[in-house]
Amino acid sequence: MNVTVKDIELLKAIHPQQVTTYLQAKGWQQKQQIPEQAIIWLKDKESHGQFNLVLPLNPDVPDFPVSMNLLLETLAKAEERSQLDILNDLIIQLSNRIIQGVVMEIHSPNPDQLSGTITLIGLILDKLWKIQTELFDHDYIKAIKAYQERLPVSCLGDLIKEDNLFILKNPRNFTLDEAWRN
Repeated sequence: MNVTVKDIELLKAIHPQQVTTYLQAKGWQQKQQIPEQAIIWLKDKESHGQFNLVLPLNPDVPDFPVSMNLLLETLAKAEERSQLDILNDLIIQLSNRIIQGVVMEIHSPNPDQLSGTITLIGLILDKLWKIQTELFDHDYIKAIKAYQERLPVSCLGDLIKEDNLFILKNPRNFTLDEAWRN
């Protein structure tokens, strides 16, 4: 099944520098640079011929998401991978996202206040990821309850990818989904 990414906010979240690092690691060659606008990349693939793609450099340009969509389509064809798999490699930050998941770990609480770090398993871009966040006061208590009773949770926040883990910054609206209780 081929999924085409059309979410404008998701396409805006792709950082050109992250794409550059990705392309270099995958053997793409920089062909031409148009200062402050775009870089044209080239890759020869014996089985499929030559691929060219245009990496836009300015996320503030109105057609940035359209250009990123075309870039993802070309990468998917060249690498014979899904756009979602490639997007998982490219996204390093997602702002203001609703996260749904299950609390898998409660780390040692801070001794001087009612707070601590938790690890969730949640779905991001159709893939399960570990997500760590620090919660305080009533939200921390709700996380302990969710862990003990295996209740799904949801919250809003800003995701930052570090290696194979997302860090949820600025968590808010932390809620338990008690409808799943037997």
